Amino acid sequence: MRGITKRFPGVVANDHVDFRLEKGEIHALLGENGSGKTTLMNILYGLYRPDEGQIFLNGTEVHLTSPKDAIAHGIGMVHQHFMLVPVMTVTENIILGNEVTRGGLFLDLKQAADRIRKLSEQYHLEVDPQALIQDLPVGIRQRVEILKALYRQSNGESKPKSSIWADILILDEPTAVLTPEESESLFRTLTSLAQQGKSIIFITHKLREVFHVANRITVLRNGRVVGTTTPMETTETQLATMMVGREVILTVEKNPLEFREEVSDRKPVLHVQDLQVVDDRGSVAVKGVSLDIYPGEILGIAGVQGNGQTELVEALTGLRKAIAGSIHINGIDMTHIIHSGYSGPRKIMEQGVAHIPEDRHTYGMVDSYPLTDNLVLNIYYQKPFARGIVRNQAAIEEHATRLVTEFDIRTPSIFIKAGNLSGGNQQKMVVAREFSRPIILLIAAQPTRGLDVGSIEFIHKQILQKRDQGCAVLLVSVDLDEILSLSDRIAVMYRGHILATVDAKEASREVLGLWMAGIK
Repeated sequence: MRGITKRFPGVVANDHVDFRLEKGEIHALLGENGSGKTTLMNILYGLYRPDEGQIFLNGTEVHLTSPKDAIAHGIGMVHQHFMLVPVMTVTENIILGNEVTRGGLFLDLKQAADRIRKLSEQYHLEVDPQALIQDLPVGIRQRVEILKALYRQSNGESKPKSSIWADILILDEPTAVLTPEESESLFRTLTSLAQQGKSIIFITHKLREVFHVANRITVLRNGRVVGTTTPMETTETQLATMMVGREVILTVEKNPLEFREEVSDRKPVLHVQDLQVVDDRGSVAVKGVSLDIYPGEILGIAGVQGNGQTELVEALTGLRKAIAGSIHINGIDMTHIIHSGYSGPRKIMEQGVAHIPEDRHTYGMVDSYPLTDNLVLNIYYQKPFARGIVRNQAAIEEHATRLVTEFDIRTPSIFIKAGNLSGGNQQKMVVAREFSRPIILLIAAQPTRGLDVGSIEFIHKQILQKRDQGCAVLLVSVDLDEILSLSDRIAVMYRGHILATVDAKEASREVLGLWMAGIK
């Protein structure tokens, strides 16, 4: 890619970017959210057209006007935000646009499902080919996206008339929702594909992964290339500095937990007893979970995605009806709320509970609303933002201006649509809204999923600040490093149960990994 430039209103996303990918290499592409990585790859995949610049495959210039063009040239992409049709099955999503037929007339879903099942087993990305996408948790949907790209690579599109054939696989944050074991399995797959001559562009914010799997590294900042290097020639600290433009603290500095030995004498902020919750398919996903969280502590929930964490968080925040069990917040019985399934989120929020959802696009924001409205989504009806049924627009705008500065939300205007912000700034927006009011309990689900090192550092500091102010924190994350560095106690969920709870000082990646696999 030579001299690639792409402009959006008020923003130059790519500024004369040069990027070179060799055959059979894994090339890591790093940068903060909004640095232009995804835009550059969307151009290579034919989703965007560059305003300036050229693309060459095997020395021949090509013009990619659509994803169909890119796929025809052997280019596949796994997007950070899922490109799946919720009402379709896994099989239907994977073969969409590349359908398997019998006699050229009828869809052969059975043959396609068998092929997908074998592919998922081969790459250790197990999914049910018959499952509906809308019934799957976020982590499983990510597996479907990866399988979709691998399926097209393995299935083989027809060779373009130009006879240019370049097997390129673009992965945009592919491990954001994978466990360490799943990530290791994916890395083995990528290494194998590279050895077979495929070229892989690997976008990630996890610097450890870069050193584990990449052959070369290119860093973007503010839409420009700031350097290309190799894992042998750099360090995590140097890469973080290149990405952010300043020194970044990669290790969390956490104050020692102040409470004290007589925990039994303290009253928990959150008390959950024998909670049972069903998933969208009617199966019991949370099976008799009991837990307590005390003021000024972080309880981390570790586990492989799909073991009941999503349903647990949704029940605790009033988004999903529970079928049994009890919940008390600051001593107040909220059981009728979690069993009734109506008006839950607002009633729980009004008890001083903040929620950072794992899927910010579904539960944390309204893409088409401006930043100003998104920052008051849960308090728009309260003073000073409303007088009865009349909005106080001046107060809403003043509130947004203050939070944009306080939480470093990088935006050209407070009136920009939230969906046009980068992923990191969308997450900062959610955090700013939840933290801008008095809270006693923070429920944070995957709070840094898909974020860059600078945004991760910022959000971790905000969570620890709330903890140090006496807030109780429930942290749910598939990132073991995040769980280990932030938590005071760690509980592991497996098949809907709390399998074990341990003091964070006594925990190790190895033991937690065994528990996450169900080995007690």
